[in-house]
Amino acid sequence: MVTTAQLYTAQVVHKRLFPKANAFHYGIYYLVLPLPAAPVPGRFASFHREDVGPRDGSDPTPWVRNILAEYGLDHKTQHITLVTMPRVLGYVFNPVSFYFCMDESHALRAVLCEVHNTFGEQHNYLCANPDHAPITADQWLEAEKVFHVSPFLNRHGNYKFRFDFTADTLGIWIDYYDADQQKQLVTSLTGTLAPLTSQTLQRAFWRHPLVAMKAISLIHWQALKLLLRGIRFITKPVQLAQRTTATRNLNKI
Repeated sequence: MVTTAQLYTAQVVHKRLFPKANAFHYGIYYLVLPLPAAPVPGRFASFHREDVGPRDGSDPTPWVRNILAEYGLDHKTQHITLVTMPRVLGYVFNPVSFYFCMDESHALRAVLCEVHNTFGEQHNYLCANPDHAPITADQWLEAEKVFHVSPFLNRHGNYKFRFDFTADTLGIWIDYYDADQQKQLVTSLTGTLAPLTSQTLQRAFWRHPLVAMKAISLIHWQALKLLLRGIRFITKPVQLAQRTTATRNLNKI
């Protein structure tokens, strides 16, 4: 269990399997913050609470707990750890932030994935077992895809999620299956944790400079490559009213 702020240094891997194969990977770093979390100051990289959750500057803990309570998971959650990209030189784009929800024995009970697209929209995927049992490191959890992210993937099909969170490592795997249940996209985020200090944060900044800008630039660069390869462009649909989607058979109370 993480009890103090950590720096997560990781590799992102994206693999598109069809209709035309495409893959890329890059280094990245995240902040790992036990909630409630104070702002993290920094000249180059920092954390601001208005970048996550309700995005109003308040601590995101009540926001997360309200979502958990809708599914009966709040009383199972003793500790919440936020994994999020920093704001870099005043700019932030966070494709996904993760809230790892642990019980009093430090077993993982739920993961809330806060997803943003490049159109300024936000949606949450709540991953948990239907019986609220602990999530194991080898377990895949499935949720319906209802949020438009890529203009080259339809807004239907399913995601499968897997999480492995230890004291010093973190692995996250998210695969996308189309409406015919064919695996089309494979993504992973894997790396190690170290104490977060002003020195380690500054070193991460220089090792991966402009990482927030890099993320958004790579999204558009990969989109251009797919477009030039003849992959059909899908116009963004109107966002659905539903703002949180739970994994299969996890029902509201």
